Amino acid sequence: MLQLSYIRENSVEVIDRLKVKNYDGQLIIADIIRFDDTRRETQKALDDMQAQSNILAKEIGILFKQGKAAEVGALKEKTADLKIKAKELDEKLEATRKELDDLLVRVPNLPHPTVPSGRSAEDNEIVLLEDALIPTQGEYLPHWDLASKYNIIDFATGVKITGSGFPLYKGYGARLQRALINFFLDEARAAGYTEVQPPYMVNAASAFATGQLPDKDGQMYYAAIDDLYLIPTAEVPVTNIYRDTILKPGELPVKNAAYSACFRREAGSYGKDVRGLNRLHQFDKVEIVQITDPERSYQVLEEMREYVASLLRKLGLPFRIVKLCGGDLSFTSALTYDFEVWSAGQKRWLEVSSVSNFEAFQSNRLKLRFKDEAGKMHLAHTLNGSALALPRIVASLLELNQVPEGIKIPAVLQPYCGFSLID
Repeated sequence: MLQLSYIRENSVEVIDRLKVKNYDGQLIIADIIRFDDTRRETQKALDDMQAQSNILAKEIGILFKQGKAAEVGALKEKTADLKIKAKELDEKLEATRKELDDLLVRVPNLPHPTVPSGRSAEDNEIVLLEDALIPTQGEYLPHWDLASKYNIIDFATGVKITGSGFPLYKGYGARLQRALINFFLDEARAAGYTEVQPPYMVNAASAFATGQLPDKDGQMYYAAIDDLYLIPTAEVPVTNIYRDTILKPGELPVKNAAYSACFRREAGSYGKDVRGLNRLHQFDKVEIVQITDPERSYQVLEEMREYVASLLRKLGLPFRIVKLCGGDLSFTSALTYDFEVWSAGQKRWLEVSSVSNFEAFQSNRLKLRFKDEAGKMHLAHTLNGSALALPRIVASLLELNQVPEGIKIPAVLQPYCGFSLID
């Protein structure tokens, strides 16, 4: 959520920058300022009325001691009248605050000045391409055929148990999943991240704090009886560890990593985009989250970007990094890099990670602040990244490592798998 003070002081800039996200903010920003003006006026009137009541209370006390009952009675009538008016003002103030808050949560985060304009993924900017490992010859089976051939992922049984988008991993497939999770967690710990194991369900306050509510409520699974949401990513519970927190000098940066299952309804997905492991309702992911000083957040974003790239290099996967254009940028993000790996069987790029800087947008909702060395309070900046999401990593690994004997396991994973070949 953008800070109200920033919107008031920089309304023209806010409207212009939101245009990069293809968001017309002129009317809503005008409404925010109008409601804030009403809030300020109402608050001042209420404060003035409270001051009058305090003065009358003192006068009543003096007159009462002097035995001037008639004058006391007249002042008490004025006090009663002020109380009625104060109640009306208080109700107006509460209603105005609610209207103002409802408007503020509808405004997206501002894109960073380097975010390119555009309307869709076709307008994203390729910033790095490492494609030397893309095979130029031979036929490669898609991963769903390999999954069936080697009996490692059973999509049909997953449908029987639950439904489409819930695969059953078996034998080598299940062991490969576990190996990747452990590999990613060990790499994160070596990079200075503290491993945490978060809950897989969160309350509405947590979902609101990181921006899933009210923007993405249709994409989350909701347990109505308990009023809880299944997490779409570990970013939500891990970032909420620090909700309503004031960090002390020297505690930044905070670096956490977590494995979790992730649950997404993915409404509207269809066709080739959902075949096999391309788009699931339940999948495994290791997430990295950082909380840092605003002055360092973009340096941290680049460090996180390089860290995710290092994982893909160790796995031997050809990949590219794209900077998302305004039209493809999420509601909460100021700048996002997407990582895409090459699918040899499908002959296309598959997204496996997003690394984002939210600046103070989440921390404003979280009420996550830190004190500098001088004791001054600031909103922290939050960042997160997939490091990595498993389904499309598995798809790319299976497809790129086909040999006559079976499927080779990358050397870096073999100690975790306990096998070097799926046959």
